[in-house]
Amino acid sequence: MPNIQTIAVIGAGTMGSGIAHVFARAGFHVLLSDIEQPFLDRALILIRTNLAREAAAGKLPSSEIDPTLARITPTTDRQSLSAADFAIEAATERFPLKSEIFRALDLILPPAAILATNTSSISITRLAALTTRPHAVIGMHFFNPVPVMSLVEVIRGLATSDPTFAAVRDLALRLGKTPVSVNDAPGFVSNRVLMPLINEAAHAVMEGVATPEAIDQVFKLGMAHPMGPLTLADFIGLDVCVDILRVLHEGYGNPKYSPCPLLVRMVDAGWLGRKSGRGFYTYDK
Repeated sequence: MPNIQTIAVIGAGTMGSGIAHVFARAGFHVLLSDIEQPFLDRALILIRTNLAREAAAGKLPSSEIDPTLARITPTTDRQSLSAADFAIEAATERFPLKSEIFRALDLILPPAAILATNTSSISITRLAALTTRPHAVIGMHFFNPVPVMSLVEVIRGLATSDPTFAAVRDLALRLGKTPVSVNDAPGFVSNRVLMPLINEAAHAVMEGVATPEAIDQVFKLGMAHPMGPLTLADFIGLDVCVDILRVLHEGYGNPKYSPCPLLVRMVDAGWLGRKSGRGFYTYDK
């Protein structure tokens, strides 16, 4: 396994920027890649904001903000990722997009580099089969917000080697995260359990059983959840929820995973949750 010093993060959205943040904060050099410069500019602003928030909370010396940001190199040139020892893809939860990225990274990265994906539901084994290094492909599923949440699901594909698993588990520990070992299956553990809950809550709204506020209150007060399932769905993004449910439905063939028609209609309307300003609730954008 390579001596991991340089990290490539592909995708500068919410998850990608959070992953770049925690790697840079832990002392790694990060190559943050996306297809357009404005996406990268927005990510760097978000990372600076979150680092400042950590400093204000006493979790990071304020003198470390600029050095941490200096360890992040934004790039729209995929070929520049050839300097990385480890790459993690954090693109939209669509297999065709992820497959294109994995094929490209396999050609660009050094033969000893590990290829990871932050996918929340797509098969690691299927992505690994697109490469010439299936033994070095693994899932490293972070949770949002990445700088705050401690869990990382470390997902073995069918061909993932023990040294690859050990290297990624150790990486998670170096980031101050708690790695949990999971085998490859649609949705892994987190979303296999969570998405049917969100889906059923959406059905309850659609069928007029209760309002979103009432459903969320039941889970907060009755089950001690920090937020209700529909507030959480808005936070995740309703489009992401629908994408994951479709992966689960295809993977298991069980109708219980079929996305609620209300969820699909809301996504079609552009009501994606917090990021669009409207989902089950309305937000100030």
